[in-house]
Amino acid sequence: MNAPFALMRETVRVADLQQPDEVARVEGFVAEHGGSVFHTPAWLLAVQKGTGQRACGLVAEVGGSLTGWLPLTEVHSPIFGRALTSSGFAVEGGVLAEDEDTARNLCDAVREFAHRRSCPTVELRGPASGTGWLVREDSHCGFVTTLCEDDDEQLKAIPRKQRAEVRKGLRRDLRVTTGSTPLDRASHFAVYAESVRNLGTPVFPKSLFSAVLDRLDADILTVWDGPTPVASVLSLYHDGAVMPYWGGGTWAARHLRANDRMYYELMLHARRRGCDRFDFGRSKTGSGAWNFKKNWGFDPQPLSYASWTAPGHEPRDADPTSAKHQSRIALWKKLPLPLANRIGPLIARGLG
Repeated sequence: MNAPFALMRETVRVADLQQPDEVARVEGFVAEHGGSVFHTPAWLLAVQKGTGQRACGLVAEVGGSLTGWLPLTEVHSPIFGRALTSSGFAVEGGVLAEDEDTARNLCDAVREFAHRRSCPTVELRGPASGTGWLVREDSHCGFVTTLCEDDDEQLKAIPRKQRAEVRKGLRRDLRVTTGSTPLDRASHFAVYAESVRNLGTPVFPKSLFSAVLDRLDADILTVWDGPTPVASVLSLYHDGAVMPYWGGGTWAARHLRANDRMYYELMLHARRRGCDRFDFGRSKTGSGAWNFKKNWGFDPQPLSYASWTAPGHEPRDADPTSAKHQSRIALWKKLPLPLANRIGPLIARGLG
């Protein structure tokens, strides 16, 4: 009589993200447990729509109630291989669970699921539970700070040297717009594509940006020098925080201090939208972007990432800063922008 009922045993299964009721249950679980925007089915489905990479995930249940969720994107690339990533094209993700046992069950289950899907790699943009995972806590840091209550306070909160750069941008005759109209989207893509080409990486498909704008709480802020967009950022809004996610500037943006103006204006715009935090996203530890964010007064917090590679396979390397890709990066920087914009999305949709 003391044996547990079968209905009270935890089970793990593949989520059916084609069913609205399933999606709603998972979205509710993510909200209740403080998950990031990258944990939401809405993000996974936007990535699927924009890149063709399959949205999926694992749910843990006890007696019909959700106890855990692992969002997944099944990534296929002829260059970077096959992988299950949590979450695809994201800087956060991984397991959401009510307790450590559930987290371990999901981490065990995803490796079996990877075998079934012929994916030799699993990447979690978050910690893993159990054994057999390669965990890194020194590769990337996150940057989050509280927004101030008015414009002057926000400017004063920026450290002196960086504040001087923002002031230079404010003195320029630049125009700032926000929205998600076709003009906003076209201007953002033009600026972002040039920015990442100059860094030596392929641009993501336009369809990914459009899918995110259409399915999530997101908008574009652009800085204009006369009729020309010189800096632009697509930002995500979630749980009271703004995250400038896909942003960049043209060569002209440097002497105009347009990027500095852009991020300050975004802080003001986000506060007026009701946000109380500014999430500057992740950066590789010690990189130029890492130092740039520190200059704004953000305190870097180490992030925990985990990966698993099936026996007999080489670890997947889609890191654009790795030594393996340096010759490709050098070549990409030299490509004419129209050519880079034409073939870049075909490559970038496989980065995951």
